[in-house]
Amino acid sequence: MAESLLIKYGTIITLGDNLCVLKDHALLTEDGLIKKIGRNNDFTDTYDRVIDASGKVVMPGMINAHMHFYSTFARGLSKAKPARNFNEVLQNLWWRLDKVLTLDDCYISALIILIEAIKNGTTTLIDHHASPGAVAGSLEKIAQAVRQTGLRACLCYETSDRDGEEIARQGLQENTGFIRRSNEGQDDHIRALFGLHAAFTLSDATLKEASRLGCDLKAGFHLHVAEALSDQQYSEDNFNMRVVERLHKFGILGPQSIAAHCVHLNDHERQILAETDTTVVHNPQSNLNNAVGIMDLMKLSGSGIRVGLGTDAMTVNMTEELRTALWAQHLLQKNPTIGFQQVTSTLFQNNPTIASRIWGFNIGNIAEGYAADLILKKYLPPTPLDDDSVLGHIVYGLSQVPVDTTIVAGSVLMEDRKLLINVDEAEIAAEARSLTQSLWDRF
Repeated sequence: MAESLLIKYGTIITLGDNLCVLKDHALLTEDGLIKKIGRNNDFTDTYDRVIDASGKVVMPGMINAHMHFYSTFARGLSKAKPARNFNEVLQNLWWRLDKVLTLDDCYISALIILIEAIKNGTTTLIDHHASPGAVAGSLEKIAQAVRQTGLRACLCYETSDRDGEEIARQGLQENTGFIRRSNEGQDDHIRALFGLHAAFTLSDATLKEASRLGCDLKAGFHLHVAEALSDQQYSEDNFNMRVVERLHKFGILGPQSIAAHCVHLNDHERQILAETDTTVVHNPQSNLNNAVGIMDLMKLSGSGIRVGLGTDAMTVNMTEELRTALWAQHLLQKNPTIGFQQVTSTLFQNNPTIASRIWGFNIGNIAEGYAADLILKKYLPPTPLDDDSVLGHIVYGLSQVPVDTTIVAGSVLMEDRKLLINVDEAEIAAEARSLTQSLWDRF
């Protein structure tokens, strides 16, 4: 019999389309799934493990729909020249940093972020990786870190022509090989998409070949789209078409594909994204930090586009990102009451849909048959907590409360704020500092 875990005496917040608050309820997980939800006194058998969630809320683990694990070693880096615009941010910092990453850097930088994700209750991450000086084997190194922490991650390599034809070819190969291995494997923690950087660093020839390879593998694509206005200007100047139009021409868009950012779109581009059922992922903190603008969530969601929420490596705390998204829409729309439903839907409805499509089974809600990816927080609500008020409690209250327990596939990764995975956090941090010093010297 599969190992069973009973969580009892907590307040269950299901999230998802059937959002409700269940008091005096318990849930049972078995074989990595939520097997049963019921009243506390419905569970009278003996279970392998029991967690007393008295005084705590039980929620689904959070999902990050656009992440960059490799950004870890930029923390505190002061050697980059000041940037006056987004292109200079890329040229002065990120493209200098990713070019000097080693395979060991890729592994440790991912491991650091994944540990932080456990602490922040983010159980599934969709990553976008770049290391032009160490392309081959980079995704498997990251996958090793994912397996070590017990989280879920969807990986891809950021194919680009910016470092020359040979590196672009290696990027195509890294994606192709990793997608094949992911498809053939039986690991429910790892999935793969076909990674591309952005249209302005991709030639027609590379886009054509990526499209051919990805479509042969029946894989979706993951790339940056119209993050800065310069992406659109480059496309119009060099190809006489808008970014989304060009990507559509090469068959990059579709139900399995992720278009990150989408800050600068026109009505026709939104129509294409809606008609192709392409997912858009909003990354508000990054967009604000890079001064590229604020995505118009109201227009995108109003066009029938599925908009998820990512962090672009600014954080792994998804409720922090959620709050920023809400304030940013208030500012953009010049209306302090607009967008609450649209913003909360990105994280609590759309991200689960995105992950479930990629993984091929249900992730991100508390319901029988869903993946047993759960978090617990200590929370004594100062006002009534019910179906009508729960989202307000999450945004204005629970978002400020540390995660107490993190569970993935029914396995407890952290309990009472103590990591239970087989890693020495202090040792890993020390190794990361050593690697960082070497990397900064190369930078």
